[in-house]
Amino acid sequence: MDRVKISTAEGLFMLLLLNAAQATPCPPCLCEPLAEFWGGWTLDCSFLRLKEIPPLLPNVRILYLQNNSLTTVPSGALDHLNLKEVDFSNNPWHCDCSILYLKKWLEDFNQSALAKVICATPISVKTKALSQLNGNELEGCRKPLPIKCLDFFWRDIALIFMAIIAFILSFCILQRAKKLASEAARKLHSSEIPLLQVHDLENQKSK
Repeated sequence: MDRVKISTAEGLFMLLLLNAAQATPCPPCLCEPLAEFWGGWTLDCSFLRLKEIPPLLPNVRILYLQNNSLTTVPSGALDHLNLKEVDFSNNPWHCDCSILYLKKWLEDFNQSALAKVICATPISVKTKALSQLNGNELEGCRKPLPIKCLDFFWRDIALIFMAIIAFILSFCILQRAKKLASEAARKLHSSEIPLLQVHDLENQKSK
């Protein structure tokens, strides 16, 4: 009797699972329920030439999006999912600032999945792995300094330049003052010699 109950329960569960599979459309992808209880779904969207991510159900656990024509992932598109496995490889990713969301999401999810995301455009990062690029290397992510910061920068440059000029002028003035003092000392010394000679002659005459 127990065996009959157990087999009946298993049959009912399989029937519900099959009905759920038939009642859950996921075009153009292929949906397959996972074997484990409350396991969710595998969503296979590979090799479909997709240019954008299709609608994703919250109970998707495995997501295959490799070998499509995806260039970016909209910000927040993966936040509602509890994924176990993803594959974004072999897509022509455009690695500008808009792909920063996917990079950060994959960094938190799985580094090996991130390593498979290879940039196709722009030319400056073509064939580079997204994992190797930082924010400043992604086109459009490098932010210019705020105007106030630029003002402070140029003000500091001007102050440094003025300080250098002042130092050079002070050095020149000091050297000029030393030269004038040296010339004055030589003139004074040369003028004292004749006076000493006259004084000696007067002393000799007086003797």
